[in-house]
Amino acid sequence: MTSDCVLHDQRGAAFWITLNRPGKRNALNADVIAGISAGIDAALATPEVRCIVLTGAGDRAFCAGGDLQPGGGFDIDFSQPRSAYADLMRKTQDCPLPTLAVVNGACVAGGMGLLAMVDMAIATKTAMFGLPEARIGLFPMQVLALLKTIVPARTLREWMLCAELFPAQEALVVGLLNRVVPADELNATAEAMVDSLSRCSPSALRRGKYAMRAVEAMTFDQAIAFAEGQLSLMTLTEDAREGLAAFNEKRPARFTGR
Repeated sequence: MTSDCVLHDQRGAAFWITLNRPGKRNALNADVIAGISAGIDAALATPEVRCIVLTGAGDRAFCAGGDLQPGGGFDIDFSQPRSAYADLMRKTQDCPLPTLAVVNGACVAGGMGLLAMVDMAIATKTAMFGLPEARIGLFPMQVLALLKTIVPARTLREWMLCAELFPAQEALVVGLLNRVVPADELNATAEAMVDSLSRCSPSALRRGKYAMRAVEAMTFDQAIAFAEGQLSLMTLTEDAREGLAAFNEKRPARFTGR
C-alpha cells in the first residue's frame, strides 16, 4: 500500500510506515498525518503484524516538523476542538501494537511529537533533535503533553525555552532514545528489535501496553492493586497457557495472540 507522501509496507512481522517527502525533509501536513493514521489502522487490521515501525525517507530527516508553507502543516480548522495531529498522538498512545521510531536524520518540532508518541526509538549517531518553535513565535504545546513523561523537567524546559538543536547522544542520555547506532547499522538494529518483539506473546504485549498506560496516573498502592488483578487475568489467556507449556516442554512457543 502506498500513497504519495506516506508509504505502507509490511515486512514480515513489522508494518513499516515511511514519511515520504524527502524534498521537504518529511515535513508534516494534513496528508502525512492522515497517511500515518491510515498505516496504524492497516497494521491493526493485519493479524500477522506484531509491531509498527515509523521512519522517514532519505537520509536527511526523520521529520522536520510541520510544513511552514501556506496551506501546509498549520492550516488549522479552528471550528474543531481537536486537531488531526493531536488525534494521531492519541491513537498511537492507545495502539495495542508495540511501536518503534527509526530516526534516520533530523527530528525537530512536530517530528519530536512523532518520536515521543511511540513506545521505543533508535537513531543514527548523526541525527539532530530540537524544539525550535519559540524562534518562530510558537511553542511545542502538543509535544509537551508527551515529552513531560519521558524527559526530565529541567532538560525539557531547556530544550523548549532555549530552542537549540542537540545531538543524538544527549537524547539517549536523558531517555528520549533507546539506542544510538552508526547509520549503516540502523536498519539491522531495527530488524533485531522487531525480531525480539515478534518472539513475544501478542496478548501479553497488548495487555502490558494497556497496563503501562493505566498505571501512569496511579499511586503505588493503586498501581500494585491494579497489577495484581491484571496478572491474574493474563493467566487465563491461551498465550499464557501455551507459553508455560512451551517452557516446560523445552520448545519454542506458538502464540496465537488469544
